[in-house]
Amino acid sequence: MDSVRGDLFDPQCPTRRLLDRIGTKWTSMAVKVLAEASPEEVRFAELQRRMAGISQKMLSVTLQGLARDGLVGRRVEATVPPRVYYRLTPLGLTLEEPLAALREWAETHMAEVDRANRRSPEATADHRKPAGTAG
Repeated sequence: MDSVRGDLFDPQCPTRRLLDRIGTKWTSMAVKVLAEASPEEVRFAELQRRMAGISQKMLSVTLQGLARDGLVGRRVEATVPPRVYYRLTPLGLTLEEPLAALREWAETHMAEVDRANRRSPEATADHRKPAGTAG
């Protein structure tokens, strides 16, 4: 393991870019599906089926980023059409626990956050604006 540690509050630190990549709903969902299957692999089509609402392009971009970061392994079978399989790497497996905690928090507190959004002055002001007017 590298001894260099990031500093989120340093504007030049790559930690910020990493958090942007791993903090998306699609990354969290992909990691969950792959962690549940671990150590087995999951085909691209199965990932897309399990991640309702994700486009083929967005899934591809998400998996490419995770692979580039060393969090996901990719294997291609030379068939026609090619079969592409994904699995979490050991580093990727370490991401499942913190993302699971974040997913749990979001699912537990979503109703409270929704209520707060409905009560906020910004939501009330936006609601009162005539249709088609800018903010």
